[in-house]
Amino acid sequence: MGLIDTHTHLESFARQGGTVLADTLARAQAAGVETMVTIGTSPEDWALYRTLAREHGKTGLVRYSVGLHPCSVDGEWAAAMAQVEDFWKGEEPRPVALGEIGLDRFHLPKDAAEAAKIFAWQRAAFSEGLALAKRLGCPVVVHSRAAFQECVKLIDASGVDWTRVVFHCFAEGPAEMAELTRRGGWGSFTGVLTYKSAENVRAAARAQGLARLMVETDAPYLTPFPHRGKPNEPAYVRHIAEFAAKDVFGVGYDELVAITTANARRFFQWSPP
Repeated sequence: MGLIDTHTHLESFARQGGTVLADTLARAQAAGVETMVTIGTSPEDWALYRTLAREHGKTGLVRYSVGLHPCSVDGEWAAAMAQVEDFWKGEEPRPVALGEIGLDRFHLPKDAAEAAKIFAWQRAAFSEGLALAKRLGCPVVVHSRAAFQECVKLIDASGVDWTRVVFHCFAEGPAEMAELTRRGGWGSFTGVLTYKSAENVRAAARAQGLARLMVETDAPYLTPFPHRGKPNEPAYVRHIAEFAAKDVFGVGYDELVAITTANARRFFQWSPP
């Protein structure tokens, strides 16, 4: 059984051209990665990801999602969101989730009026995405940065099935994790788990429990130790899994791989290859 990187961004490798993407995928497989979910952030990457998923359909190495990242939201957000449902109706393969969608206060401009305008767009786009996910009955990948409670409130109001919701790159503490778990939601963990300053994140992972753990790279961002300072890539999900097994949960690596892979398959609702 191989690892599943539940959240990565392959567009960053594809745009470099040459053999960069192929080499990245090969290193991931050599590291024991069975599947990676490349996450949609804007109309610029959705079709690329569908093509990559189709090219790797026989092995299941690449699956994809479609969503409008809050940092990609602008005044034309409605036109972008109007295209999302087409990916569930058009060419195969279908996305495995809707996302990433959500709220991000961290990257808002300093001008208060401009920030308020953009955040209002984010809220509207997030609400539209949640409404669509409810209609489709699909998993939802949530981006939440400096906006946890606001995201929770909008999801509550949407009527989306919380058991189909994952807060990716969970970077809050155990109290926030308790809010997710009592609703049935999930948190997934990146290389932040390996950072010395992230004890609150490790506490959140323990609070959720190994039986619900999922791991992700969010590549090319948030590189785990021992490669911090370099661009991240899907192969490095192995380092996150190794650290989680030994330093967070005190279990064997193979046990953690088996559990996290089963969890990812259960969340996204796909069968083993």
